[in-house]
Amino acid sequence: MARQDGDRKPSGPARFLRQWDIQLMVLPGLAFLLIFSYIPMYGVLMAFQDYSLFKGFFGSPWVGLKHFEMFFGAPEFWTVIRNTVVISLLKLLIGFPAPILLALMLNEIRGRVFKRTIQTISYLPHFLSWVIVSGLVASLLSTENGSLNILLQRLNLIGEPINFLSLPEYFWTILVATDVWKEIGFSSIVYLAAIAGVDPHLHEAAAVDGASRLRQMFSITLPAILPVIVVFLILAIGNLLNAGFENILLLASNPVLRDVSDVLDTYVYRIGIQNSRYSYATAAGLFKALISVGLLVAANRLARRSGNSLW
Repeated sequence: MARQDGDRKPSGPARFLRQWDIQLMVLPGLAFLLIFSYIPMYGVLMAFQDYSLFKGFFGSPWVGLKHFEMFFGAPEFWTVIRNTVVISLLKLLIGFPAPILLALMLNEIRGRVFKRTIQTISYLPHFLSWVIVSGLVASLLSTENGSLNILLQRLNLIGEPINFLSLPEYFWTILVATDVWKEIGFSSIVYLAAIAGVDPHLHEAAAVDGASRLRQMFSITLPAILPVIVVFLILAIGNLLNAGFENILLLASNPVLRDVSDVLDTYVYRIGIQNSRYSYATAAGLFKALISVGLLVAANRLARRSGNSLW
């Protein structure tokens, strides 16, 4: 049967006009992306120039891939890549499932007052700046009246206080533990929201069939929030080279830690900003961006096989 004129699907402009009030709400976000993300992209031209502040983009000479070759041949290249990958993988393997586990545990708490107290306590560190957090960590690990050293001495596990923030073998553990502590509560919000959308009748039916709370968690709750988990996993893999900047810069203030703390972001800051090698730093940053896009596309293709993907 031919479609009647009244059943025709409205065109794009017609749908836009019907939703003009909703579309207006999107405009500030689009303007933010345009101004702060897309317009500054012309700055990647510096990676292919010997950029000079005085000559500008149009006066600086073009040098092709010179700065990329210098970056790949730099003696620090493999150290920086190793630190970036290792720290990012540790954060992914430990920091990604941590908020999911916290959300599942919070969902099992029946006391509302106790549950809200735990939620509030776990959320608060997210709103502290890394300057404050690094100060707290330095105080906790201090050799003079540091709580951790005092505890270990009281337990007769160590004799003399250990300067944890000056020993490379402890840095990755301190960095990852601090990052997880700071973000676990806030990151669990989206998973709690997804769990709240699970049909409670499924749990009731499972309970009638004799399923334990643990069995319900793995057979009902986790499969129900799996699409949300997959989406955030794709984004986490796309950000795999974002090992951190502020936290590493503040916690690794001791030059002794550079061999285990120098990642792409801190390397770009030190070489590009402090040494004024803008073209070289832009080439390193562009390399990181291209790898991140490749990881994002690859992760999305793998996730598409399970029926959950970003596009």
